[in-house]
Amino acid sequence: MNFIGNLIWLIFGGFFAALGYLFGGIVLCITVVGIPFGLQCFKLAGLVLWPFGKKVVSDSSQSGCLSVAANIIWIIFGGLEVAITHIVMGALLYISIIGIPWGRQHFKLLEISLMPFGKRVLTSA
Repeated sequence: MNFIGNLIWLIFGGFFAALGYLFGGIVLCITVVGIPFGLQCFKLAGLVLWPFGKKVVSDSSQSGCLSVAANIIWIIFGGLEVAITHIVMGALLYISIIGIPWGRQHFKLLEISLMPFGKRVLTSA
């Protein structure tokens, strides 16, 4: 079932969203200061490409003051806008009964797109 959900997600916008995160990660990795933020974009691109069958968990080994500071910088420079986009898309998909599984994926992406530092993406069993 995850394969079908991912395939429909990919056809109806997931591919282009993943390309956007990938392009943003490449641009951010051009500078030394942007490399940590670019790596988070790559993590988001992988999740946006195939969101069904994955879950986002907090990684206690990577939490700390640097993670908090990086998340604040992320929120200020674009994370809030991306999170609002996921809220709007998730809410629009929840309006129709058939769109609820894809809306849930947007709400899953909301958590990691708002504060990606200190989070890991795991494959659900």
